[in-house]
Amino acid sequence: MEHVEEDEAEVAIAIGRTMRGIAETVLQDEGQAERGVHAKSHGIVLGELRVHDGLPPSLAQGLFAKPATYPVVMRLSTIPGDLLDDRVSVPRGVALKVVGVEGERLPGSEGEVTQDFLMVDAPAFGQATPKDFLQGLKALAATTDKVPSLKQGLSTFLRGAEKTLEAMGLHSSLIKTLGGHPNTHILGETFYTQLPLLYGRHVAKLSLVPVSEHLLALKGLTLDYFEASGSPNPLRDAVIDHFQHHGGQWELRVQLCTSLSSMPIEDGSVTWSEADSPYVTVATLDAGLQNTWSNGRVAQVDLGMAFSPWQGLADHRPLGALNRVRRSAYPASAKFRAQANGEVLREPRGRQDLPA
Repeated sequence: MEHVEEDEAEVAIAIGRTMRGIAETVLQDEGQAERGVHAKSHGIVLGELRVHDGLPPSLAQGLFAKPATYPVVMRLSTIPGDLLDDRVSVPRGVALKVVGVEGERLPGSEGEVTQDFLMVDAPAFGQATPKDFLQGLKALAATTDKVPSLKQGLSTFLRGAEKTLEAMGLHSSLIKTLGGHPNTHILGETFYTQLPLLYGRHVAKLSLVPVSEHLLALKGLTLDYFEASGSPNPLRDAVIDHFQHHGGQWELRVQLCTSLSSMPIEDGSVTWSEADSPYVTVATLDAGLQNTWSNGRVAQVDLGMAFSPWQGLADHRPLGALNRVRRSAYPASAKFRAQANGEVLREPRGRQDLPA
């Protein structure tokens, strides 16, 4: 199903170098190395993922082959590699690390027992190919840690432009990436893997959908109250505030590929039709009251863990060119970050390895 381009390895190296350049710039300016993408974290949420019983054979695959309950770490983030004021409103992401997963492993993650799923709040990737992604990444690298006040003003303008487009039934992933994402509450978003992965004997995309009452109330809610405080971190403040008073429940859903022509593997920018293949719930994720930004969590998870789509089971191997170039770029970024910060990255093996 996959088709490797002749210069794909060179593009992957260039992507890795660009991410490294972003991290080096942030290290020089901030005194601490951050991730090359999704640098700013807005909360570390601990929960439990319960795989449902009685799934049909097509859905009872890999991690979801049998009913079980696993500890989960959720890292909420936004996509740039620099630590922007949240008034520069950009797409939101979530990285899930499911702990205690047994089975045949992907290359590079042998001996571990975690499964990572990386998601963003849009059903398709912003670019079609690794070359397109590299060009966008270079543009972000050129503006890393530069003229933050100008970025805030630009974000305000771009939010208005995106709102106008959406009123016409349109949208622009580029405008959102540059700061035009609505200033909505991150806990009200639905997240998607965007890119395909193996799903046992099938191919699929995954989504994480808020379903509990207090999360649904946040859907489309703007952060005006938290922005008015003057804090540069209204997203983080909003997550902390929510989990001081409420828990949350999400459904993890699967969309199976039913046509390689209309649901391509190699073009990451194509949204797979939910009319042809709807997302179906395979597991429920629950999180209770907690402190989502304690010193212990920041040290152990935000600084001491790495997330990668290539960390997991062979049954969930990432597919397509955009995923293939991440295979080398993400570990290289994590290695640089750990060495620069004097940290040792550790994969948890059980609940005892997670923060209290």
